[in-house]
Amino acid sequence: MLSQSCISLITRQGRRASCHHSRWPTAFTFFSTESRSDKKSTGHSNTSLPSFDYQPQDRLDTTAIARGRGLDVLHDPVYNKGTGHPHEERERLGLRGLLPIGVLTMEQQVQRSMERYWHGDDYLSVEEESQGGITHEHLRKWHVLDEVHQRNETLYYKMLEQNFVEMAPIIYTPVVGYVCSYFHRLFRRPRGMTFTAADRGEIATFVWNWPSEEVDAIVVTDGSRILGLGDLGANGLGIPIGKLDLYVTAGGFNPGRILPCVVDVGTNNTALLNDPWYIGLKQPRLTGDEYFQVLDEFVAAVMGRWPNAVLQFEDFSIEHAQVLLERYRHVHCVFNDDIQGTAATAVAGLMGSMAVLGKKPEALAEQRFVVVGAGSAGMGVVRMIAMALVKYGMSSEEAASRFHILDAHGLITASRSDLPEHIAPFARKDSGSVEGEKLVDVLRRTKPTALIGLAGAGRLFNEEALRIMAKNNERPIIFPMSNPTSKMECTFADAMEATQGRAIFACGSPQEDIEALGPNGRTHCSASQANNMYIFPGLAFGAFLAQGNVVSDHMIMAAAEALPSLITEGELKNGRVFPSMENIRSISAHVACEVIKAAADEGNVSNTFLIRALAKGEEELKRYVQRHMYTPDYRSLVPPLDNSRMPASHHQR
Repeated sequence: MLSQSCISLITRQGRRASCHHSRWPTAFTFFSTESRSDKKSTGHSNTSLPSFDYQPQDRLDTTAIARGRGLDVLHDPVYNKGTGHPHEERERLGLRGLLPIGVLTMEQQVQRSMERYWHGDDYLSVEEESQGGITHEHLRKWHVLDEVHQRNETLYYKMLEQNFVEMAPIIYTPVVGYVCSYFHRLFRRPRGMTFTAADRGEIATFVWNWPSEEVDAIVVTDGSRILGLGDLGANGLGIPIGKLDLYVTAGGFNPGRILPCVVDVGTNNTALLNDPWYIGLKQPRLTGDEYFQVLDEFVAAVMGRWPNAVLQFEDFSIEHAQVLLERYRHVHCVFNDDIQGTAATAVAGLMGSMAVLGKKPEALAEQRFVVVGAGSAGMGVVRMIAMALVKYGMSSEEAASRFHILDAHGLITASRSDLPEHIAPFARKDSGSVEGEKLVDVLRRTKPTALIGLAGAGRLFNEEALRIMAKNNERPIIFPMSNPTSKMECTFADAMEATQGRAIFACGSPQEDIEALGPNGRTHCSASQANNMYIFPGLAFGAFLAQGNVVSDHMIMAAAEALPSLITEGELKNGRVFPSMENIRSISAHVACEVIKAAADEGNVSNTFLIRALAKGEEELKRYVQRHMYTPDYRSLVPPLDNSRMPASHHQR
């Protein structure tokens, strides 16, 4: 047992140590307490030891103070609250723009997580499964890929690169439509930026919250017309995310230098406005000058910070898509894939159709077109085809006369009041055309060689319409290009059965191979997919490398004309009008080269290294493009060791 003097010494040292070494207070408090008890039992007192009950003071829990900012906070499970970060924290921690604007309470987050716990993440309805061409197996695969992407981006893109044909429908159409519909329920961590109408006047400030100093490609939507699904508000961010995955995998962009964006100006989707889990701006959509002020501020902010980036507009509504394109295309390096990418894809497919028929691209001037759908995509296709016809020797008026265009009200003629400026040149002016004439009547009367659908209204190409096309053409050209599958004008099986396997077919969404009844019995048929991914990755990559001022019509036409030469003889014999996507990287590199050459023709190249490569010829240009394409491989994260300085024992291990 310790003597009294020893106890007193330990007590004094314990108090002194506890003052200077606060990391050990528990041990010294034990000794001090024991000595007090001993002294009371021996009758001694020590007035230096206060006799009151200790009450801990309220103090700030410093372990809860975030040490990082921005994405570092959102990727740290200790500090991350996801959509639970209040607006004050978002402002002070540099989180503005990195999260959707909606704030959920912790109780709401618990409820949402419990919903996942009990029912999982599969929200696919029977109706969506039957109409959208999406299965529960598709969703299982999407969740696997999403999980890989969250933890290992390089591995994710390597998987996509090696399995592109298999996985492209999972990361983009048609599955991306489902992802956008339920984005507010599937949201886990930020992959992109959200700018809202509530941020007016401050966008140029918090655009700096994105950590990448260099951004090469930006894809933006306002969520107003997501595929054929309509207004999905802030949920539309899923489209730029999926699109930029294709930029990386197919186009060779560096995943560390891309930026998906949504400009959230509200939504008119009442189901979302009434959904407690919706995390977008809960107000009706802005219109008029207020809308354009937000878009102007966004474009100025992102192009101000990243002036060398290519900016692509995606899934904007009909009333805004063309207006916004014309507003910015002559000032910045921007394009609209729905308008220009779809148009270039259609022209490339039509040129491929000429190759299937054993003709040169110039034979396009012999064709007559019925186009169903007068929205931004439909009219973009019409204008691009007309540009090709003019290039092949027609006047603008003669080129316009080759089209019959229908919308929801039927055939569009010059007698229709309030014709939009971009439609008026193509409205029928001949006496035989009747305003509002129905599709089958137009087909019987005009006997077109090509029927193109971009209405997004479902099965408009019925059996009667398809049989009329088959009656008037040995090889009718039928392009139902609407997305997703539920919005297609007809299926591959519909077209091949009605035409006895003679149709030259291309569609917007993937279709299964079929056995179709033809003149020589049933034959195996494969559908060509008129997918914009043949165009936009190479177009964007070429425009980025060129570092020009604009993305011109000449560059877009060059992208379209690049594709037919890549179709193999075997593919042509099978009626394929696009090359196989198995070689999408090579396709994009070829498209990029043609886009660069077109830009150079216009003096629209400022990249001095690229100018030198162009001067050395075609092969050097190809090498330059391929050398700058990102490849998903593991790279050393540490500098190499200097083995000459290692001790001999190290080398022997």
